[in-house]
Amino acid sequence: MNILAIDTCTEVASVTLYSSGVRTSRVLTNVDKSSGHILRLCDEVFEESGKQLKEINLIAYSKGPGAFTGVRMCIGVVQGLSLSCSIPTIGFSTLELLGFRASKILKVEKIAIALDARMGEVYWAVYEHGAVSKMKICNPEDVDYLDADFVGVGTGWGAHHDKLHLASNVKLTELTIYPEACELVDLSLLAIETGQSPTFELPEPIYLRNNVAQKSLK
Repeated sequence: MNILAIDTCTEVASVTLYSSGVRTSRVLTNVDKSSGHILRLCDEVFEESGKQLKEINLIAYSKGPGAFTGVRMCIGVVQGLSLSCSIPTIGFSTLELLGFRASKILKVEKIAIALDARMGEVYWAVYEHGAVSKMKICNPEDVDYLDADFVGVGTGWGAHHDKLHLASNVKLTELTIYPEACELVDLSLLAIETGQSPTFELPEPIYLRNNVAQKSLK
């Protein structure tokens, strides 16, 4: 199976092309408006791998929440690529992607995810034993109280360090892990193994802050 994975929902933009067990990746960090470079990154992985879009069997993508421009960019690019060659897609929340990646890197089963949502809020979720839950947008003081075995990851822990630690009871954080498209490949393969089917329906974003998202689209 040939899988193209795309993530532009945070400050890190990344693309991975998976074919016959080989992964070709591009990751762009520390660049303003990194999501605007996503088509160039796609071109680069196609050129390096020797594959073409028409050979892709599945597009995996992150659908938010995250930066509004980044989320819309990711969804728009995936829609265009999917429609142009009738390629099915499968999407995952940015919070699940980050939790899955952090769990693999840190080799722990309990991850407390907090992404900075601006406006004094965080995108919050709990990733535990391979599943994400309690996904919401909230004030740092309103996150879930957890046991001390959880490790905090995501930009929210840097932006609201003291408030999150006090409210959640999480003692340990790791601030160097970001979502990356390479893990979308593994999430896709796991989802297919457990019976989830890719779809030809148009990808839709997850904003969580729906009132702001609706205003920004008018």
